[in-house]
Amino acid sequence: MQVLIAYATRHGSTRGIAERIAERLRADGLSAEARPAAEAVDASRYDAFVVGGAAYMFHWLDDATRFVERNRDVLAVRPTWLFSSGPIGTDLVDKQGRDVLEVSIPKEFPRLHGLIRPRGEKVFFGAIDPDAKPVGLAERFMRVLPAAREALPRGDFRDWPAIDAWADEIAAALRAPVGAR
Repeated sequence: MQVLIAYATRHGSTRGIAERIAERLRADGLSAEARPAAEAVDASRYDAFVVGGAAYMFHWLDDATRFVERNRDVLAVRPTWLFSSGPIGTDLVDKQGRDVLEVSIPKEFPRLHGLIRPRGEKVFFGAIDPDAKPVGLAERFMRVLPAAREALPRGDFRDWPAIDAWADEIAAALRAPVGAR
């Protein structure tokens, strides 16, 4: 079984998650590769997909969204999972008492869910390096507002055990007999 983990990233955190998922799927006996979602690929070559993208301001990166839209006919009939990375920090609930991962679901997910009916969707914490070169208007804006920049938590908040567990769930689903999938 050939699995493509297509990802969209700005600073590399989401690429790291995609590569970890691919590594874990390979360790579970599947053939898996992580590639940027912007690359032109023949989706029909793959048997299953995991598509991930960083989320900024509650929106998935365009390359991830376009990958799903461009390949919707194939993804709709093959096992597909979606993930997002983005929330930073260690708080599991926000100031309103809501689950941070649940309220961080990208706004595109409900529409994409209707297009391809993914087997699962997951949001993972991301990472931030405030000294990295800013990409996009929002990041440049943060640079000129020291108070905003200082308010952001710094560091890598990716939950590797949660990522590994999700990859293992995907591997188990893909190894299940065809009728059980």
